[in-house]
Amino acid sequence: MIRRTALALGILALAASTAQAQTAWPSKPIRLLVPFAAGGTTDLIARVIAEPLGRELGQPVVVENRGGGGGSIGAAETARAAPDGYNLGMATVSTTATNPAINPKIPYNVATDFTPIINIAATPNVIAAYPKLPFQDYKGMLAAVKREPGKYSYASPGNGSITHLMMEMFKLGTQTFMVHVPYRGSGPALTDAVAGQVPLIFDNLPSALPFIKEKRLVALVVAAPQRVPALPDVPTFKEVGLEQVNRMAYYGLIGPKGMPKDVVDKVNAAVRKVVQDPAIRKRIEETGSIIMADTPEAFAKQMREELAVYKDVVAKQKLTMD
Repeated sequence: MIRRTALALGILALAASTAQAQTAWPSKPIRLLVPFAAGGTTDLIARVIAEPLGRELGQPVVVENRGGGGGSIGAAETARAAPDGYNLGMATVSTTATNPAINPKIPYNVATDFTPIINIAATPNVIAAYPKLPFQDYKGMLAAVKREPGKYSYASPGNGSITHLMMEMFKLGTQTFMVHVPYRGSGPALTDAVAGQVPLIFDNLPSALPFIKEKRLVALVVAAPQRVPALPDVPTFKEVGLEQVNRMAYYGLIGPKGMPKDVVDKVNAAVRKVVQDPAIRKRIEETGSIIMADTPEAFAKQMREELAVYKDVVAKQKLTMD
């Protein structure tokens, strides 16, 4: 009888210990995987929130970079990780919409392999031109590319990048034709655009804005909800009648599929609290980004919608990774 009682007590203690371990998340450092090299907007936002997020959760949040494949290598690693809350990843339009839309060999399924947690921030995109071109505003650019189809080319950070597919969307909406010149990232694309090697560039605003401010590039039109304060004279795509192109680049948090809802909700609440800090908000907004801080459900819906939009563009323009 004593043995049975001791055994029963032991089982109860083990069950209580297991339950306590399950509710004590996090009990060790959390990895935040950035699917791009250090230095870009995705990496910057991850590092801005990592330290205060760790303080909020009670465990360090350690940023790791795993670049390559347009973000697909790092995203695939997040998809394969254990869904225990200790493996989070940064999600972008490139990794969850444009790249999967154009590349049939992506090693993950956006709809089934991830747990959306929160869209932290969104960044405007901009079409900019070499300053010595015969046009210096959107109307002039549109007239020029309509008048001489194929004469003008544009640079993007790469085949399948968000701005590549956004320019294809622009071409659909305006019935124009420009030659795509893909680069291995924004840096080399901007270098050639500033040098006049390629007349136009479609890029994320944070990386292009310094060159625009220095008048080494001329901003023509931006994808943003309203005019960007730093570029008050530059219209949005909505203003010029292309609302479908008025899309921003998002930077969110995801985890592997099957993450516990209580952990997802805890991370979401912690990020929302972190971005309420004026100092954190200022650092993110200085990149040209807009704080979003939405719900897991809203972010999941946005990811589905963006993937559908870009799949449609790829189909209509008959785009491939070649």
